[in-house]
Amino acid sequence: MNPTQQFWNERYAAAEYLYGTEPNEWFRLQLARLAPGRILLPAEGEGRNAVHAAGRGWEVTALDLSDQGRDKALQLAAQEGTSIRYDIADIRAYPLETAGSWDAIGLFYAHFPPDFRAETHRRLAQALRTGAHLILEAFHPEQLGRSSGGPRSPDMLYTLELLLDDFAGLTVLEAEKASIILNEGPGHTGPAEVVRLLLQKP
Repeated sequence: MNPTQQFWNERYAAAEYLYGTEPNEWFRLQLARLAPGRILLPAEGEGRNAVHAAGRGWEVTALDLSDQGRDKALQLAAQEGTSIRYDIADIRAYPLETAGSWDAIGLFYAHFPPDFRAETHRRLAQALRTGAHLILEAFHPEQLGRSSGGPRSPDMLYTLELLLDDFAGLTVLEAEKASIILNEGPGHTGPAEVVRLLLQKP
């Protein structure tokens, strides 16, 4: 087990859902605008967004390193009467290009290290079918020092400029830096500085 996998398994070991069981609000709002299809949710953790999407008729593939997260996600799906696919894998080795084109990809607080962030974002953009959407919410560097969650290293935080450069080639439908109040379980609670995107593959 690598250190990152061990870290998240320990974080998800408690019976309580670290980030709650309700979907991310930006995800909920944007998904309601889209017709269901195939959606990929990397870094999905305990499954709150995956289960919400499945409940709205999407064919969901969740992806994460944590088997503790997967167990809780499948438990939540069963509890809500939905079905999701949940793969345990490092996104760097996941066959995005051969898994079929995605109608949507959702990235929620998926903070990748700078040594593979841009390449991962590029691969995700390429894996979208024409007309498909990418929905993202992540912490901005101004989040540093706040207790509402997020990486403690500045190079793991995202500005709009950085993300739009990573996803160059996708059409920007919405892009904002926002000050919000998070209420997503004990792991994300309180004032937060975030960036949000809704992009489309031309």
